[in-house]
Amino acid sequence: MKTPTESTRPIHYLVVLIFSFLLYMNKFLQVKATTQQVLSKGFSATPDSSVSSFQSLLNDPTGNFSLGFLRVNRSQLSLVILHVSSSETIWLANTTSSIKWSKPSKLFFNGSLVLSDHHKRVIWSTQSNGDSVILLNNSNLQIQKLEEQSSSIHTVLWQSFDFPSDTLVENQNFTVQMSLVSSNGLYSMRLGDDYLGLYTYFDQDSNQIYWKHRAMEAKAEIVEGQGPIYAQISSNGFLGMYQKEQAPVDVLPFDSFQKPVSGIRRLRLESDGNVKAYYWNGLNWITDYTAISKVCELPNSCGHYGLCRPGNGCQCLDNKTEYQSGECFSPESGDLCRERLSINKGYWILRRTGVELPYKELMKFEKMGTLDECEGSCEKNCSCWGALFNNVSGYCYFIDYPINTLVGVGDENKLGYFKVRRIAEKKRNVGYAIGVGLLVGALVIFVGFALFGIYTIWRRKKRMNCGFMEDGVSPGPYSDLGSSSFRSVELCKS
Repeated sequence: MKTPTESTRPIHYLVVLIFSFLLYMNKFLQVKATTQQVLSKGFSATPDSSVSSFQSLLNDPTGNFSLGFLRVNRSQLSLVILHVSSSETIWLANTTSSIKWSKPSKLFFNGSLVLSDHHKRVIWSTQSNGDSVILLNNSNLQIQKLEEQSSSIHTVLWQSFDFPSDTLVENQNFTVQMSLVSSNGLYSMRLGDDYLGLYTYFDQDSNQIYWKHRAMEAKAEIVEGQGPIYAQISSNGFLGMYQKEQAPVDVLPFDSFQKPVSGIRRLRLESDGNVKAYYWNGLNWITDYTAISKVCELPNSCGHYGLCRPGNGCQCLDNKTEYQSGECFSPESGDLCRERLSINKGYWILRRTGVELPYKELMKFEKMGTLDECEGSCEKNCSCWGALFNNVSGYCYFIDYPINTLVGVGDENKLGYFKVRRIAEKKRNVGYAIGVGLLVGALVIFVGFALFGIYTIWRRKKRMNCGFMEDGVSPGPYSDLGSSSFRSVELCKS
């Protein structure tokens, strides 16, 4: 006969199972409730401390894209749009400062979508007066306002497509008022009157173009007075430049040109300054286009005062310093003009033959008769960090920014003259001195411990010998002790 406990055990199991299921469904519904498809006035959200990577707040109708909080470096927060399947960032809110992953930080919608920090300061805002926020299935985040005359017509007041970060997606217009900026803030992509250009930043006042693609105007011509050109990624596998929508003034083909792909396409300005296009094949992003195919043609592939040798990696311009951590000499902040550095105190001169800039065709130059004339012009100009001279052509290229990567070439007629700030060398020497000091200190400590150990062993053996001699002396009157016993006693004195 079954006991009451045995007879009710199946019921207990069933109750526990149902209760667990209800808890799971409740949690599931809570998650679904936080991930909406429309945000209305009054919406607010704070970072969830239990989330380790991405906290979804708004999804597009297909579920391919999601707006939410991305945890960065464990303690920081970014507002981003992700491609859900790959967790790839498509768009990033350009905040004025960093924001902590903590509950006082908040995203709310009051007509504007606003991101505030724990001090309740506005870190980012759309500065709009809309009724709702939606995320379209092409990843475009929009703030819409309902027309008073109609219950179904909405006006777009703000959209993320007008404020790209480092990525363009299919059918997104890229205009002359916009720019793509790499995630590290060092590079940008912009449109000119008839070209697409990549630029590298050196300071707030100076940037240098290092890649340029001019419109070929093969299918249509650029007509003055008809408005500026814009660019757009086509589903047919190319980046087109347009002035009118009927025909592109230029077609930059991808590897999949005129080949259908099932997934979306995107183009991104990478953190090394390159531009690459991709398409989604359902499992991975497939590289479809690369603007700069050779590593040494990138603007800073070997760091400051680095030398890139095609096929042979990186080394330092001075041919003495060991290339480590992507940097040879640090240019430091500031410039040579503000500090009025003298040649004897502020910097030293580094010369190198067989070098040239990876983008010298896009730099201005002057025709000069001799190398001394080229160097002298740079030496007298405090805004000049270096100069490159071609002995054959007589062209002198001035570098008015801290020295980046140079390219090693076999032509000894291509000469380089570079200023290196002594503060950078001092810091490097201080680093070496600290390393040498630590090494010497470790050796001294090791030798000290070794000598102490040897001394301790010697003392121990001495005491053991003394003990043996004392035990070996026969007891008797004082007068019976021989002279050898006295020597033993004398030797054992500490």
